[in-house]
Amino acid sequence: MAPDSERRAQRPENRPVRMVFTSREGGTSLSPYDSFNLGEHVGDDPAAVAANRARLANVLGLAPERFVWMEQLHTNTVAVVDGPRPDPVEATDALITAEPGLALCVLVADCTPVLLADHAAGVIGAAHAGRLGARNGIVANTVRAMVELGARPAAIQALLGPAAAGESYEVPEAMARDVEKHLPGSMTRTRRGTPGIDVRAGLVRQLMGLGVTHIDADPRDTVTDHDFFSYRREGTTGRQAGVIWLTGKDAH
Repeated sequence: MAPDSERRAQRPENRPVRMVFTSREGGTSLSPYDSFNLGEHVGDDPAAVAANRARLANVLGLAPERFVWMEQLHTNTVAVVDGPRPDPVEATDALITAEPGLALCVLVADCTPVLLADHAAGVIGAAHAGRLGARNGIVANTVRAMVELGARPAAIQALLGPAAAGESYEVPEAMARDVEKHLPGSMTRTRRGTPGIDVRAGLVRQLMGLGVTHIDADPRDTVTDHDFFSYRREGTTGRQAGVIWLTGKDAH
């Protein structure tokens, strides 16, 4: 049996970093955003989105104003934040911070949400890695920006969330080859035998090349798993989120 100190350290509330991925269940939004849509930009009722975000904050035990969102334009731009932001950070697809209790949020509906943390250095990041952003180095740029804040690649833990799987992500062959050129390991074949892209596979290979070896990847496929929003499956739909924060005295 583990000693009391070890059991206390294993409790979620005592971990130095928390990482969470949401699904589409448990919210107030109506179809086609049913029901836990967290995206303000997809055409959903703003009151429903606000209620869903308030519910997320309550469940996670954080003040709503401590959540930082991004505009997310499929760029490879990383922003450093050191305090709350009343509006989404403009034209950026990754956030990093060393500020305790500041929840970095990435919205997705097939793109790969990437959460990164160096527990010892107290530096975290959240990246929105769609096909274009991944191709253009958004995750690599996030790791480099974290290193500038004191993180070490060998100490970074990476968690890749539910996203479109390669077997579901069909693209023209020229596009698949172009992404493969910039993100080796991403080109694949779909279940129909057509050219496809496995963004998570390419990102895992890229992270390892950067010296990040503590990597976990959720294998769930948002295109086929109806527990998640999927732009490729539904077109007009909501967004789930990946959220990461450093625990500390400012968390509540």
